[in-house]
Amino acid sequence: MQKKQTNFDVIVIGAGPAGFASAIRCAQLGLKTACIDNWRNKKNQSRLGGSHLNTGGVASMTLLESAKLYHQLNHEIAKHGIHAEAISIDIPLMMQRKEKVIEGISHKMSDLFAHHHIDHINAKARLLNTHEIEVVSNDTQIKSILNAKHIILASGSSPTKLPCAHIDNEFIIDSITALNLEAVPKKMAIIGAGVVGLELASIWNRLGAETILLEAQDNFLSLLDQQISGEAYRIYQHQGLDLRLGARVISAKKGNKKVTIEYQDQDGTHTLRVDKLIVACGRKPNTADLAAPEANLLLDDNGYVYVDDNCRTNLPSVYAIGDLTLLGPMLAHKGIEEGVFVAERIAGLHNPINYDNLPCVVYTEPEIAWVGQTEQALRSTGEAIKIGIYPLTATIRALAMDKTEGLVKIIAHAETDKILGVHIIGTQASELIAEAVIAMEFSASSEDLARTIHARPTLSESVHDAALVLKDSALHLSTRH
Repeated sequence: MQKKQTNFDVIVIGAGPAGFASAIRCAQLGLKTACIDNWRNKKNQSRLGGSHLNTGGVASMTLLESAKLYHQLNHEIAKHGIHAEAISIDIPLMMQRKEKVIEGISHKMSDLFAHHHIDHINAKARLLNTHEIEVVSNDTQIKSILNAKHIILASGSSPTKLPCAHIDNEFIIDSITALNLEAVPKKMAIIGAGVVGLELASIWNRLGAETILLEAQDNFLSLLDQQISGEAYRIYQHQGLDLRLGARVISAKKGNKKVTIEYQDQDGTHTLRVDKLIVACGRKPNTADLAAPEANLLLDDNGYVYVDDNCRTNLPSVYAIGDLTLLGPMLAHKGIEEGVFVAERIAGLHNPINYDNLPCVVYTEPEIAWVGQTEQALRSTGEAIKIGIYPLTATIRALAMDKTEGLVKIIAHAETDKILGVHIIGTQASELIAEAVIAMEFSASSEDLARTIHARPTLSESVHDAALVLKDSALHLSTRH
């Protein structure tokens, strides 16, 4: 095969949120940049955005918006004095809309690459050494060698597989296929009640599927503040989700167009038959064949790339960002910030990332969002804290919207009043958390929030009122929560 060599200042492997942001920032800083990505859509066409856009967060959120509208028309709109009859659902058309949204975003990303003169190469890439990348074209299968002064690894992650539930993507499916079903299953089970499992359950439950979540852990959403996870458990159960904790799946077998699942819990062994089984038990970094053995790229036992605090690998001039590392959780915005950070480091700038103030979101309805530390973590270290809780039932805008499920919880240091954590469950929590992130980034106190004027009536008032609770001066609650 004919080989050719092309030189760049920076080569980025991967065009998901982390890789895309890194490539754009590199180009903005005057670096000759190439981005290699092997994603193909259903039409076998090159598409930017990685799994986050095409089969992950954006795809899931788009479907959830459709599912919420359908559920509202069927179950919630009558109380507004609006009556709708013969509401039907067209899943293929819903999927077409999702694909149209994704395609539009991907086209805009391509336009940005062109505007910044970034070479987009649709191919498979493998790190050979500190400055060379082997590229195999998806169209021609011709190999070539690209050279760069700096290399950024941003190949993302993919769904984890389970040996007890072999995925055939017909009856036992992964989270990718779960966002592309052509009909609503009558009964479905999901292995994993974490973020991905809950987001998928929120979609299909609203579209009419009887939905059962099998979670191996005894505690629900154990990484969250316990009060918030307890509230979430109550709300999701009320919505009709069948949450079974401490349920360890032993086997899953297909037959007669059904899936038979065996699982164990504290009461023994149980059998469950469903139309579809979704495996949603986490994600793993895409590091298989990312680097040639002779490159000596250092990975840990779980396949994550070892990096220092500056996202540098053990190889000079090679960086890893996003889902490939254990610097923070697998979040698109975390990857974006790392992509910008590394690009600026290469250009001689240094603007560090504050991982302590990284917001996290579960895109269900209601949403869950948080930043900072949990109550249980702070109490375990003996930290002196005070807590302000404000329920959405006392927020006028939430009452008008009929979206009163949830609360805002602010944790502050008992002596300095510095905000240590903010935890929200409620409609548009993903938007409300930004106020808390900004406050904490500037080391604000709860009094700073309490003295900041908020428009009325708004959902953001609940954040303001939670801060007032901390000062024993809440205007719309009769007792301290």
